[in-house]
Amino acid sequence: MNKTRALTLAALLVWAVAGQVLSRHYLDMLNFAAFLAVGGLGVGLLLGQCGVVNLAQAAFYGIGAYASAYCTTALGWPILAGVATGLLCSAALAAAVGLPVLRLGGFFLALATLAAGSIAGVLFFEWDWLTGGTLGIAGIPKLSLFGFALDTPQRYYYFVWPLTLLLLWLADNLVKGRPGLAMRAMRDAAPAAEVLGVDMHRLKTVMFVLSAMLGSLAGSLFAHYVSFVSVQSFTVERSIVFLLAPVVAGARSVYGVVLGALFVALAPELLSSLGDFHQVLFGLALVLVVTLMPGGLVGALVPVWRRAAVSQEGAR
Repeated sequence: MNKTRALTLAALLVWAVAGQVLSRHYLDMLNFAAFLAVGGLGVGLLLGQCGVVNLAQAAFYGIGAYASAYCTTALGWPILAGVATGLLCSAALAAAVGLPVLRLGGFFLALATLAAGSIAGVLFFEWDWLTGGTLGIAGIPKLSLFGFALDTPQRYYYFVWPLTLLLLWLADNLVKGRPGLAMRAMRDAAPAAEVLGVDMHRLKTVMFVLSAMLGSLAGSLFAHYVSFVSVQSFTVERSIVFLLAPVVAGARSVYGVVLGALFVALAPELLSSLGDFHQVLFGLALVLVVTLMPGGLVGALVPVWRRAAVSQEGAR
């Protein structure tokens, strides 16, 4: 058995055992990390593969959450219909926003997506007839799978993480295929990509729509897990958290977003025992990761892994 397969099996074993031995509190944290990984995957695909900074992910996260909440509580629709409504609304809005905005570049593009996210946050607050405003929407039904209610953190844990890994696998296949090659060409040598016939604006728009749909799905998963949503969950700060997950991990690594999501979700909790000073320590940890590990956590681990593999081969 090679080392990669052994490490994969060990990780799966740890994941399976964790669901049995961890407390409800830590299972909650891991479930929130999964939502962060799904939404962060969309941001990471744009940033790592296309070189586009998306600071509007919280808007699509909110659309997915509110669509699921409103459709199931006010309209009485099935859960899947609510999730699908969120996906379609997010895709339509992303296309409408992306077509003009994605013609910008650099800081201007980042500021444009930030503005879009800020506008969405205001609308979530003002449209209280739809979102409930500061009061939010309660009584959102729990997910069920083949009649089996996912009404505990443990049950949801064994559902949401396999779904997250499936999405990561699909994204990895996309990146390794011809679309991924076109994205990397656009990111690294835009003039050459244009000469070769890559429609960069269309490709950016398609990936922006895909990113929005991943954010919407994360929002729906969140809503059906906590059974309550309000405007406090969909601020611009949430978009920054979605951006942090791929940046900390290494934006060009698809699977690395899991490491980034776990770090961003769990590090503040683990440091909280130190009192109010833990926020300063978390900020310092982020600064150290960004400055000392330009390639992120994955970029720092890959050379270690390769050296270990070479040493193993030499020992043989």
